[in-house]
Order: sequence, then structure tokens, then C-alpha cells
Amino acid sequence: MNDAAIYFGNVMHCRLLPFRHRFVYRVFSVFLDIDQIDEVAGKCRLFSHNRFNLFSVMDADHGAADGTRLRPWVDAQLQIAGISQPPEHRVFMLCFPRLFGYVFNPLTVFFCFNAREELFALIYEVRNTFGGKHAYTVNIDAGPTTSAATATDQSASLFTHKLQKKIHVSPFIGMDMVYRFRLRVPGEKLSVMIRENAPEGELLIAVLTGTQRQFTDSTLIKAFFLYPLMSLKIIAAIHFEALRLWRKGAKPVPRPSSSTG
Repeated sequence: MNDAAIYFGNVMHCRLLPFRHRFVYRVFSVFLDIDQIDEVAGKCRLFSHNRFNLFSVMDADHGAADGTRLRPWVDAQLQIAGISQPPEHRVFMLCFPRLFGYVFNPLTVFFCFNAREELFALIYEVRNTFGGKHAYTVNIDAGPTTSAATATDQSASLFTHKLQKKIHVSPFIGMDMVYRFRLRVPGEKLSVMIRENAPEGELLIAVLTGTQRQFTDSTLIKAFFLYPLMSLKIIAAIHFEALRLWRKGAKPVPRPSSSTG
């Protein structure tokens, strides 16, 4: 199992219906054992856990969103989903870090590994710009795409599953949708793909890719200059692309009056 890492890469969205609309933005992500974030922060001057720095990760940005530790929330999600928790399991979080104290994470992924370093569960934490969030928990069953996965080759193994949409995200996409996830355990490369299907066909493809870098101050300095003001660009890009979609003729969909957005 690899330890903490930073991934330099891109996020791509391609809308297919009722017209094509595609964009690509450069981003970087952090991959951290949620029980060892303090240890990682202790080795870096530019990165902190639960306090301000050039880069930081705050527990309040994830999970229960109240500043409490992430592990109890993850374990609770697994229990709610009926997933047995093996002893000594590790949980890694893939997310965007705060930059100058600000971040917006449309998607955070929690990778849950057993003592043999095999993936046994995933939690997708989805947020929208209306303040809503929802956690999708997936049990990784042995099957055609996962049965050959071992501690040494899981980053080469493909995990696929589908989930019914539960949270309103785009103002131009309704709720009668199915997500089809396709991803690998982050290794030298990062690859997460989400295909959103409507009753009339495939509507949207979103892909997050990246190349692994060591989690060091020198890598963080490179990230700062290669991806300046990334956190602000993410939220600005969401609204900018929404404006472009509206100008192309996309019709707003009423937002559900639910607690998740």
C-alpha cells in the first residue's frame, strides 16, 4: 500500500445530450490515510491538518462536517450499509486540499482496505454548490472485475459499479439518473470515471486522472505554481460552465426540496 501521495492531473466533463459540451481543467488531488494526516502534516511546512496553512485538510470539510474525526463517520457509513469491518482496516481519502483556507470538493472518495491491503469498500461523498451533500457507500464484492485484485496488483484492477442518483448536483440535470463508476486504486496513476445515464441515454461523462508525486514540500511548491488558485478556479469554473450551458440552451431543472440538496 502506497503512503500519502499527491496527484497532478486533469478533470474532464463531457455532456452528450441534448448537445455536446466539453471542458478540461488542470487539478491536483491529495491521497491520505485519514488516521495519519497529522503525521504527514508534521513532515511538511506547507501542509497542515485542521489549521490554516498554504495547503491544508480540515475534518470539517468532510464526513459529519462538524470537525469531528473522520474515522468514526466512515465506520458508521459502513455499518449503515451493512458492510462488515475487518480488523485493522485502513481508510484513504482522495480529495482536493484547501488552498489559503478555501476549498470546494465536488467529490471525495474514501478507499477502505483490509489488513491484506485489499479494497473492500468505497464511499463517494458528493457535494453540490447549494450546500447539500450525500455519501454513497459501495461494498466491493469479489467478481469478474475484482476477484484477481491483490495487495500487489490492485492499482491495475478495474472496479465498476452503478448507483442511483440521490443528490441534485447540476441545475440542468434531473434526478432520474444512474451513475456508472469505473476506477482503479490510486497507484502510479489516478483514474476515476463517472458516466451519468438518463432514461434517454448516456448524458454525461466525468473523468479525474493524475500522475503520482511524493507528498513533500517541494511537490506542494510545484503544485502551487502549476495550479495557482486552484480552489477558487474550481468553484468559478462550475459557474462559468453553467453559464455556457445555459447560453447553449440548457434548461434549468427545479431543485428538489430535500435535505441533501
